[in-house]
Amino acid sequence: MRSRTSTWFETSVKYQKMMEDGQEKVVTEQYVVDALTFTEAESVIYEEMAHYVSGDIKLTRIAQAAYGEIFFSDMDTDDKWYKAKLQFITIDEKTEKEKRSNVTYLVQAKSLPIAVKYVDQVMGGTMVDYVIAGITETKFMDVFEHNATSKKEEKNDVPEYMEGEKNEAPAEAPAE
Repeated sequence: MRSRTSTWFETSVKYQKMMEDGQEKVVTEQYVVDALTFTEAESVIYEEMAHYVSGDIKLTRIAQAAYGEIFFSDMDTDDKWYKAKLQFITIDEKTEKEKRSNVTYLVQAKSLPIAVKYVDQVMGGTMVDYVIAGITETKFMDVFEHNATSKKEEKNDVPEYMEGEKNEAPAEAPAE
């Protein structure tokens, strides 16, 4: 489980999709995009969707998300997205009254109980008192992160001090 804080935009795109029965159907799907501006979010969603769609793509809605942090799962079976509304509980030292502030997160999980488990897992590592005020399933198909490494890219596991050495020819053995 990892979390990422950023500026997120919720988008809706309309395109022709090949259905399982072989027929083409116009669908509207929702995606979340990591971007700094509306313009960048629009550019990113067109670029990402171009990998999956061969025909026309129309952006029908774009809005800045009410959450700033997303909890990503490492499990392949976690294919749904849930909005989790948490209330952070603090005590006002002057009035000694309980104060609750609402914060929304997006959580990737397989089911509602697992989404609750993931929220507790992430928030359990913090010192803040909280209550889960609500968790609802969304219709988001996917989240596109900015500069996310693709699975095709190889990781460079060579330490920095050895990077210059990896391309050099091995030293010859001294003549005897």
